[in-house]
Amino acid sequence: MSELSFRDRELVALGAALAANCVPCVNHHVPKAREAGLTDVELAEVLALADRIRQVPARMVLESANRAVQRGDQAAEPTSAECSEVEQSMRRAMSAECREMMQHMKKGGSCC
Repeated sequence: MSELSFRDRELVALGAALAANCVPCVNHHVPKAREAGLTDVELAEVLALADRIRQVPARMVLESANRAVQRGDQAAEPTSAECSEVEQSMRRAMSAECREMMQHMKKGGSCC
């Protein structure tokens, strides 16, 4: 048995879903959060807070990239073929993961 209430679990799940950029998870947990008693005003606040928190690492990566540019760091640039291969691999992995998640959730499962 969990020490967290249903409401608390849904708050955590929404934050994690937003941080993971998981659209099916967000779409699953918003109605669940409403079932747990959260209002639309509370949901908006939760999502805004989660978004502010997830922006911190993104901002840090951007700042690091800008510092590298200012320092003139020279790194081996990947070829366009390497970039294309990585991009395609990421798309396949994300697509497969999302398909599995959607099938699981259609069967009544949770994303968590």
